[in-house]
Amino acid sequence: MRNWFFNSQQGLRNGWWAMVFLVGLVIAGFLQVGANWVCKWLGVPGGVWMHSLGTFAVLGATWAVLKLRHEGWASVGFAMKRNWARQFACGAAIGIGQMLLAVLMLRALGGVRLELDPTRSLQTLGPGLLMFLLVAIKEEALFRGFLFQRLRDGIGLWPTQLLLALLFAAAHWMNPGMRGATMLSASLGIFVSSLVFGLAYVRSNSLALPIGIHLGWNWMQGHVMGFGVSGVQLHGWFKPILLDKPDWLTGAAFGIEASVLGVAVDLLLLLGLLLWKGSSGPVADSIRSTNLQTQRAHYVG
Repeated sequence: MRNWFFNSQQGLRNGWWAMVFLVGLVIAGFLQVGANWVCKWLGVPGGVWMHSLGTFAVLGATWAVLKLRHEGWASVGFAMKRNWARQFACGAAIGIGQMLLAVLMLRALGGVRLELDPTRSLQTLGPGLLMFLLVAIKEEALFRGFLFQRLRDGIGLWPTQLLLALLFAAAHWMNPGMRGATMLSASLGIFVSSLVFGLAYVRSNSLALPIGIHLGWNWMQGHVMGFGVSGVQLHGWFKPILLDKPDWLTGAAFGIEASVLGVAVDLLLLLGLLLWKGSSGPVADSIRSTNLQTQRAHYVG
């Protein structure tokens, strides 16, 4: 029976650590609901503040399990060093470039006409950037942070990638615009993007790159180009007028991520990440293994 709970080093098995994290996440979620209620009761406006509560809930649950394991934030990809900022900036540039490429392809195929939005304002770009930064941190810490580490160590990289990609897609099924053919194309796009984010983490050994890609994609899609972001409609710098083309090409109200063009640029990036050796070669893996053994010494009985 002991083998069900502990590994050969007498440490708690990865699956149980994943369960501990999920329990912490549920507790943090209840606290978030309570905080949301208090904010509404006090008349605190929504927007960026409400998104920050969800981010703090995920980071709070992560902090709790890291304290139990006597590990630092670096073990889940938050090593705040100069290289972290460089990877984040690189990721943001990649995400922005991906979205521009997808929009230009859609325009070239006669699927959209871009007009300047009469309600555009530079003042919306900054808060929009902050909002999508919080969203990116929350989702990457949840799907590519502690849970990703425990599942990867327990069942391997690609089973973890596929499982979390399915969960990532399922988490968006209740979003506006998820219906009909768009539900299939949007789910495929989100599934592939999850594989991209996971592999970006693995190749860089940091959450900076996937957070940057996630942020750049969403911000450029919504607050700059004016498309829906996972079904949420935003005022952008441009106002896209979708033309008479099928939803699987335009993405309809859900956004470019529900377009086959969005899937195509994600597949292109996924291929690039597969070919790129990154910083996850034998030397980095050896260092990571040594670090894990050192960390286990603090909590293994």
